[in-house]
Amino acid sequence: MRLLILIIILTTTLQLSSQNINVVNFNNLEPYLSTESDTVFVVNFWATWCKPCVEELPGFFKLEEELKNEKFKLLLVSLDFASHIEQRVKPFIKKNKITTEVVVLDDPDANIWINKVNPDWDGSIPITLIFNKKYSKFIDSAIEYEELKEEVEKLK
Repeated sequence: MRLLILIIILTTTLQLSSQNINVVNFNNLEPYLSTESDTVFVVNFWATWCKPCVEELPGFFKLEEELKNEKFKLLLVSLDFASHIEQRVKPFIKKNKITTEVVVLDDPDANIWINKVNPDWDGSIPITLIFNKKYSKFIDSAIEYEELKEEVEKLK
């Protein structure tokens, strides 16, 4: 029995530590910021060094778990430097047991792409986009679980 538990723990640890983190530029990311689908998408821009970003993440994971059998997709867009993936992003993901898709946005032309994400965005994080084919909401501050759930429920 102990051996079985050890194997499960090691397998889970290896899966989490080997999570592939895609590095994308804005052109690669842009198609993920709109949809013609009924699926509710939540895209959160964050960074490991951003305290309000890190504090709000558990609410996203809680909602993702609650909606795992529904038309719901969560994407975390890290604004950490691509050179920090191995020493910051992957250890953060492993420590927090994050299984959600994470990409690192590595595009030096922030003055261009920030306005494409939303014209009201001043570049500060965290921000969250909640959308489907009928509705889009831009939230330019940390969001509590209750507000996040309320916004997502509007689209279901």
